[in-house]
Amino acid sequence: MKALPGALRQGLIRCGDCGALTKRGAASRPCPVCGSQLHARIPNSLQRTLAFLLCGYALYIPANIFPIMTVTRFGAGEAHTILGGILTLIEGDMLPIAILVFIASILVPLLKLVGLSLLWLCVFYRWQVNARRWTQLYRIIAFVGRWSMLDIFMISILISLVDLGGIAQVLAGPAATAFASVVVITLFAAKNFDPRLIWDNQNV
Repeated sequence: MKALPGALRQGLIRCGDCGALTKRGAASRPCPVCGSQLHARIPNSLQRTLAFLLCGYALYIPANIFPIMTVTRFGAGEAHTILGGILTLIEGDMLPIAILVFIASILVPLLKLVGLSLLWLCVFYRWQVNARRWTQLYRIIAFVGRWSMLDIFMISILISLVDLGGIAQVLAGPAATAFASVVVITLFAAKNFDPRLIWDNQNV
């Protein structure tokens, strides 16, 4: 079944805030319904997405090689990376939690970066693809982003619970900042990527 032409090809622009359709010639004027500035597509979508992706890849490495938290017992500190913490959970017969942390802390951020990179390449090189499926991929990436902060939540809970003065303390490590930055940056990358660009490249 051949896809119907989009609003832009029919001479219409959809407001990004209220969804109202306006004739294309009105792009330089505010939306007649809500007053927001009209744009046929998100301005500089590819440039902004690429910048966020490069930052995300750059921070993903220190997020996984530096300690994400340091546990201090009786003055002796022990640093843990994300992978080290997963292995510790496995050794402690907590495999389900280890799998959950691995998915949320390592797999999900990496898959988001790779998925957004594929979407960016698809638009930049004008690949002829199944636009519906690639749009669904974008929706999945945008949806799962909210679950990528699991490690930060766990560290926050541990800090609040395991704080017994000089006996035991849990301190967030440098990887926690890098990891949180990766999560936020991938959210911005997904927000700035305009999935309508996928459809613009298709011969419909």
